[in-house]
Parts: sequence; structure tokens; C-alpha cells
Amino acid sequence: MMTPQMASYLRSHRRQSGLTQNEVARVLGMVNEIQVSRHERARAHPTFLMALAYEVLFQIPLARLFPEPYQSVEQNVEAQLAALRAELESSTAKGRPAVLVARKLEWMTLRRSADVA
Repeated sequence: MMTPQMASYLRSHRRQSGLTQNEVARVLGMVNEIQVSRHERARAHPTFLMALAYEVLFQIPLARLFPEPYQSVEQNVEAQLAALRAELESSTAKGRPAVLVARKLEWMTLRRSADVA
């Protein structure tokens, strides 16, 4: 059984569409509806390509189809990025390496300001 962090909104979007699990499976190239059921009940993670297929089918971004896994990944990436930023800020690099450090820090700053906008 998957953790509660696997919760998705696949079932609600499928029901809104009027499609059955079998029809979703057929449209996405699955052999049967078992995988759709497992994804809806958070019993299995869809592969990356299958998650993209759900996004295309329902026209809903992955972050909204799978909000809890998305938030978990987002928090982890942001924490790792903050650690890298701290490491870069304490860098004593000179010459070309210093230019590369500055470029990375600038990108991180621009990235952060884009989130605010």
C-alpha cells in the first residue's frame, strides 16, 4: 500500500469526464483497467510517461492531478537547492570557477523572483 502522499485526483477527473476505468486504460494504451484502479486508489505510482498521459488526457497539470507527491518532491528539491545555494555563497572560488558560481547564484535569484511574480 502506498503512503497517503500518493493521493491523486485521477478518480474525480475520470468521473467528471464520464469515462470508465476500462476506457481510460484503453485510451492510454494499457492492457486493462487494473493499473488505472491502482493509480486512483494510490496503490501504485504511475510511470513518468503514464503520468504525462493522464495530464494530456484530462488536460490537468501533474501538480494538480498528483498534488501531494508534487509537494513532497517540490519541498525536497527546494531544500536541496537551498543547501547548494549556501554552499555556493560560501565559495572562495577565483577566476573562471568564480564566474560559474556567480552564474548559478544569479540563476537561483532569478528563479526565486519568478516564483514571486
